[in-house]
Amino acid sequence: MNVGPGIRRRRRALELTLADVARRAGVSVPFLSQVENGRSRPSMNSLQRIADALDTTAVELLAAAETPRPVDVVRAATPPTTEGGVRPLVRGQQRLHALEFTGDHDWDRAYRHAGDEILYVADGSAEVEADGTRYILERGDTLYCAAELPHRWRPLEPGTRVLLVGVAAP
Repeated sequence: MNVGPGIRRRRRALELTLADVARRAGVSVPFLSQVENGRSRPSMNSLQRIADALDTTAVELLAAAETPRPVDVVRAATPPTTEGGVRPLVRGQQRLHALEFTGDHDWDRAYRHAGDEILYVADGSAEVEADGTRYILERGDTLYCAAELPHRWRPLEPGTRVLLVGVAAP
């Protein structure tokens, strides 16, 4: 899956130059150009910064990378979309978003979404902070986070796999 065309469409719709978005996102113009042209895959952290610069979310940019399908199968062998090990489990612009995260996750950034969200720890353990309270989630645990509540999370051990499912705002 190539997120570049969706980034380019969003940038052009906002009438921004590569330099404008690169400056806002704190990335280089050549890197952003390579991402837009499919020659480089951004880390999840870089993708989120680009999304912020475009007044959208990384999930929306990932969803825009593919057209919606009424039925779609995502095989376990489907490679991650980002360097950080993020793999979409639902493709296209759907009302439901689902991502699988493996590897590190940016603890320094709190997220806030217009739609509700569930985090499910498939393997390992994770620390989650939601609305100012910290939780330790073990394999099989789920945390629900209502729309607009600030939240962040990070894996606590190698091999942690977190499934994030969100509902797009109406």
